[in-house]
Amino acid sequence: MQTTKFFGTIRAALQPRSIVPSSFSALLPGLLQVRTATKRGGGTTKNHGSSPGQRLGLKKFSDQYVIPGNIIIRQRGTQFHPGQHVRMGRDHTIYADVPGFVRFYRMKQGRKERRFVGVVLERGEKLPRDEATLGRSRYFGHVELNGVDTAAPSPL
Repeated sequence: MQTTKFFGTIRAALQPRSIVPSSFSALLPGLLQVRTATKRGGGTTKNHGSSPGQRLGLKKFSDQYVIPGNIIIRQRGTQFHPGQHVRMGRDHTIYADVPGFVRFYRMKQGRKERRFVGVVLERGEKLPRDEATLGRSRYFGHVELNGVDTAAPSPL
């Protein structure tokens, strides 16, 4: 008899009790409904998701005419390397050094094949230039070398 009394007190202690009795708990005394969080509380992203782009990429395409100072490529790191008649800024921006036409080409350097961008002075030229047969490509700004006649005397 003591064992039943012992188990009866344990059973009574383990039964859930609510502070406010309801008609539902009176009908089903063994069940008690508890609402728990089904989702973790996350932070808000209302004002943090839409940062503007950095406007990187190609600005001038192959065979497009450029003047000195025109930006050809804006990039992070050296995806493209500077070739003939172009320079690289401190933020890796490649810009034209002379007026001409943009050319993109690939060259093997060591074990890697690198992409280069350059400017040619005439539309039909190809890069990389074979300097052994064609010589170096030179740009003389503001000097008309072909139109100057050195044999004719000066009018002054």
